[in-house]
Amino acid sequence: MKYVMLNGQLTETTKAAIPVMDHGFLYGMGLFETFRTYGGKPSLLSRHLQRLSEGCKDLGIPFRAEEHKLEMLIRELLEANGLSDGYIRYTVSAGEEILGLPSADYREPSHLIFAKELPVLNEAWYIKGKPLQLLKTIRNTPEGLVRYKSLHYMNNILAKRELMQYKQAVESQAEGLMLTKEGHLAEGIVSNLFFIAKGVLYTPEISTGILPGITREVVLEAASDLGIPVVKGLFTTQHLSQADEIFMTSSIQELIPITALLGFPEGEVIQVQDGIMGPNTRRLLDLYRKKAGRDDVET
Repeated sequence: MKYVMLNGQLTETTKAAIPVMDHGFLYGMGLFETFRTYGGKPSLLSRHLQRLSEGCKDLGIPFRAEEHKLEMLIRELLEANGLSDGYIRYTVSAGEEILGLPSADYREPSHLIFAKELPVLNEAWYIKGKPLQLLKTIRNTPEGLVRYKSLHYMNNILAKRELMQYKQAVESQAEGLMLTKEGHLAEGIVSNLFFIAKGVLYTPEISTGILPGITREVVLEAASDLGIPVVKGLFTTQHLSQADEIFMTSSIQELIPITALLGFPEGEVIQVQDGIMGPNTRRLLDLYRKKAGRDDVET
């Protein structure tokens, strides 16, 4: 990744800098969005910008969504880095302020866009799935009424470090699952959780402190389109261990089926859907891809 886009200017990565008095650095006051492109076009960009705009308003960070301009900057950045498609991270940091906790809104935020090569996604994951490792790291409570995709990412990093301690999870490239302090299902380290039982789609409610994911939102809409009943609520590992199908969602990986549960609840390994993607997960993945702008999906 040779170049980044800093405040609208193409900049060599090694020369890009954020001031030391930026409150994104000092206090984690900033938000970011991660998404991917299909054919060079950012997927679900308007939804990402809407979430970013709402979060910035809550944090007192001035932000105006300019979708067309952002698309142009991303296109330029992809080309500069020799990429036809990429993993995009758009960060809005609060900007420079005095040392101390401010009482007024911020004035001049910093805008930083990264574009890197998309991770190699094993196509076998979309057939045979991957495992989900139960973690001891608890999902912390959100910063406000809902969780922001904020620069304060310590909880997720601690969860990832715990995941790396489990040999089987590392070897199988498992995702990690965090619970709330009350023991309710929350979310993965970088993904939202869904499971299907007797034809009904279940997902933890926002009150568990999960990120209201963009992919999660589109999957819920897809379920409605397909006539699949949806229940948002408080669930336990027992509900998950009895599910017919399980999958995780993220903007980069789309829908990844979970076909084995690791560490449920006392070091057990539970197989799900005979080790292959379930039929409802398949239907939801296909429709999600169409909604996300992937044009190689069969109709």
